[in-house]
Amino acid sequence: MAGATSDLAWLQAMLDTEGALARVCARAGLIPEPAASAIEAGCRADRYDPVELGRLAVDHASPVVPLVAQLRAALPEDAARYVHPGATSQDILDTAMCLVATRASEPVLADLAGLADRLAGLADRYRNTVQIGRTLLQQAAPTTFGAVCAGWLVAVDQARAGLDRARRRLAVQFGGPVGTLAAFGERGPELLAMLAAELGLAEPVLPWHTDRTRIGELAGALGVAAGALGTIALDVALLAQTEVGELAEGSPGGSSSMPHKRNPARSVLVTAAVHRTPGLVATLLAAMPQELQRAAGRWQAEPPVLTELLRLVGGAAAHTRRLVEDLRVDADRMRANLDASGLAAGASGSQAVAAAGALVERALNHHTKPSTRD
Repeated sequence: MAGATSDLAWLQAMLDTEGALARVCARAGLIPEPAASAIEAGCRADRYDPVELGRLAVDHASPVVPLVAQLRAALPEDAARYVHPGATSQDILDTAMCLVATRASEPVLADLAGLADRLAGLADRYRNTVQIGRTLLQQAAPTTFGAVCAGWLVAVDQARAGLDRARRRLAVQFGGPVGTLAAFGERGPELLAMLAAELGLAEPVLPWHTDRTRIGELAGALGVAAGALGTIALDVALLAQTEVGELAEGSPGGSSSMPHKRNPARSVLVTAAVHRTPGLVATLLAAMPQELQRAAGRWQAEPPVLTELLRLVGGAAAHTRRLVEDLRVDADRMRANLDASGLAAGASGSQAVAAAGALVERALNHHTKPSTRD
């Protein structure tokens, strides 16, 4: 995730957009093929210094202005004049943002998928393992650990489906100075479609300079995923308490001053990460109302916030997957805690197992049929 959201990754995404724009314009007969080839050859991030571009960006409130200037300066004159045809800085940065988010979402989705599969295995294995259920942090009624895992599973499946849906909505941005594509006349929509296909992004109905619904949807989906992951980490930490002892991390953390401690370190890492996400989601949602044809400050705020959000949710997904893969389950302690509660007497225990088993089966069927996850 660090690599997928690094300054170099953002720089390459901007250059990928410039190169793709040159290619489609050449294909449409709007610029010479040799010029497009030269521009594409110059669109390599290792030829530029992100730190210098960041410094130069301050004077323009955008890294695209100095980047385009440096790209043009690095090319022969007969190619340089065809750089950035018909585009505006926001076109390049918004498209780069969608490329970065699309690429960075891949490992998050992979970890969520691996996590869900592991949870499905735990739900099946422990469907009959009785456990005392707790509400308001107090003992409540019998359940099974399989049913607990099934609840985690459904939440992760739904979060993954939502993130995938938001990811597929990420679109190319190409509208020119005020979103009319006036530089291309009636061919504007054709160029828009070609650029979307070239970059593998969705094709929007119109340029979306001040329509930030896609970014809001992505923020919300990442926030929901963080919440689902945080629930698992919180439950593990609570059930791993010494006095409860029903779960334990496979690789617990230590203490600098108390050698006897076995801390739920991965649960702590996940909790710390997801605790920071709501504010970032709120910042992106707060940026959605944008004025006229281009906002003065709000869309410029989005890239660093989205970068941090992707990193936090990506880290949380990876750590939760590892946490669940190494999870240690003490079924005997679960039974002992249930017996000590006095709530397993009579038919309540067997009824809980039967009821939970039906819910586990429903969750497993839901997991294996992606089309039903919504």
